[in-house]
Amino acid sequence: MTMQTSDHLLVKFRSKDTAYGVTRSTVKALAKELDVNETQVIHMALSQFATAVLPAYEPDEGPLTATQLKALRRDAQQNLPRGQTLTKQTLFP
Repeated sequence: MTMQTSDHLLVKFRSKDTAYGVTRSTVKALAKELDVNETQVIHMALSQFATAVLPAYEPDEGPLTATQLKALRRDAQQNLPRGQTLTKQTLFP
């Protein structure tokens, strides 16, 4: 399997640990603690960062149009239950 240049990334470590970077010794300590290699530590960190920062789903098409709202209200009026409320529960008092 031949790797392209874009499949590689040079990581330059910081001289001290900060909120925006870590030292090589920190990565080595993590690798030892987790019993994985240093590359795996970096992949794990980036995976967690991606989960925290990137949206979990695609953005929608924006607000509903007046026509869509009208259709939803008509559907709700036809399909929601009718009659007297027998029991009622609330999550917040």
